[in-house]
Amino acid sequence: MPPERAQPPDPARCPLCGAANACAMAADPSASRCWCFEAAIAPEALERVPAAARGVACICPRCATGREG
Repeated sequence: MPPERAQPPDPARCPLCGAANACAMAADPSASRCWCFEAAIAPEALERVPAAARGVACICPRCATGREG
């Protein structure tokens, strides 16, 4: 039996907790504003993003604080 392929990250879902990430860019690639532009993102939250999701799916506002996910 061939190995299972990992599903590609969903750009609209947080790669840490799976919740909707409220990313304006995922909803509309021509968007010029998003909640994350002015948010303080915890460095430890960014470090936990899986390599396959980096540059593909944003973390959600809750996980961005570093307290969830």
